[in-house]
Amino acid sequence: MKEMQAVKDDPQAHITLEFVNESDIHHLKGSFQGPPGTPYENGKFIVDIEVPMEYPFKPPKMKFDTKVYHPNVSSVTGAICLDILKNAWSPVITLKSALISLQALLQSPEPNDPQDAEVAQHYLRDRESFNKTAALWTKLYASVDGTAGVADEAELYGISPDVVQEFESQGFEKDRIVEVLRRLGVKSLDPSDNDTANRVLEELLK
Repeated sequence: MKEMQAVKDDPQAHITLEFVNESDIHHLKGSFQGPPGTPYENGKFIVDIEVPMEYPFKPPKMKFDTKVYHPNVSSVTGAICLDILKNAWSPVITLKSALISLQALLQSPEPNDPQDAEVAQHYLRDRESFNKTAALWTKLYASVDGTAGVADEAELYGISPDVVQEFESQGFEKDRIVEVLRRLGVKSLDPSDNDTANRVLEELLK
């Protein structure tokens, strides 16, 4: 309760901390705003927090409820790779300071210690393209004004709709097609590039 009051007493931090259910003090939701000057600017990011019985001597379990495109966050599960939530945890760290650390993580990714290897490779390979995708995810999933919606996944990864339609016409599920194309790094197909088309087909048939 002291920690929650400390969050309420600091509105300038734009951090919230609330119980999911008043009868369960071990399950909370926290939120913070995306850092300015980053692709996450103007986003509001919700974090699921499970507080263990041994807290503060053991770290809370935190994962993003909001989909976020970041090397240290799983784009599928929201799992977070951050040392203070694991072996670098200290009893002096509060839930508020942990949320501030997550905010700092969005500002300063650690692509060499990734949670999502594909996103990390995108970050290292083409920062401008990465920033565009991260900003698009922020707009679609973390919009403060409540306009967040579900995006077309192919669009999120810059995959041409024509490629998806090509394999859909062969009877494959769209989600599976996007997953394979993303894994292979294929965004478009040249009609004469049979090798790539066959490689995608082989993966889809596995």
